[in-house]
Amino acid sequence: MGDRMPSADVRDDCAMANAERTATTVWEGDLAHGNGNLSLDTSGAARDLPVTWASRTARSDGKTSPEELIAAAHSSCFSMALSNGLAEGGTTAERLDVSATVTLDTDTVTIVSSHITVRGVVPGLDADGFAQAALGAAEGCPVSGALKAALEITVDAQLVDA
Repeated sequence: MGDRMPSADVRDDCAMANAERTATTVWEGDLAHGNGNLSLDTSGAARDLPVTWASRTARSDGKTSPEELIAAAHSSCFSMALSNGLAEGGTTAERLDVSATVTLDTDTVTIVSSHITVRGVVPGLDADGFAQAALGAAEGCPVSGALKAALEITVDAQLVDA
C-alpha cells in the first residue's frame, strides 16, 4: 500500500509522462499593502483569486494564500493516494473526507506543518487497517514527498459509519 505509482491497471489507462501544471500571480505594491491575483493556468479552474499578505498572516477576508493552496494540493493528493492504496489492498472506499491544515509560523515566516485529517467509509476494513493505509498514503502521496523534507506531516485517520 502507499506506492507512489498507481497499480498497473490504472497505469495502463493513463499516458504516463511528466505532468506539468502552471499557475501565475500578478502582484502589485509592497508586501504589507499590496495585493495579487493568482490564476490556475493549466486547468483554468480558478482565475484571479485574490491574495494578500494579510490573507497569509491574519484574516483571509475571502482571499486565498499560498498555505491554503498547499493545503488544497495536499488534501487532494492524499485522497488519491489513499484511494489507490486501499484498492491495492483489496478494499474500495465509499467515501473519504480529507482536510489538510498547513501552518505558517508568522514569526519566522516559515511553513512548519501540514496536518491531514481523514474520515473514511470503507466497508470490510477495520480501524487498524485504515490507519495503516492512511500512513501509507502519507508516504506515497507526491505532495507529501515534496513537503516532508521541510515540514512535519501528521495524519489523523478514523473510519466512520456510512
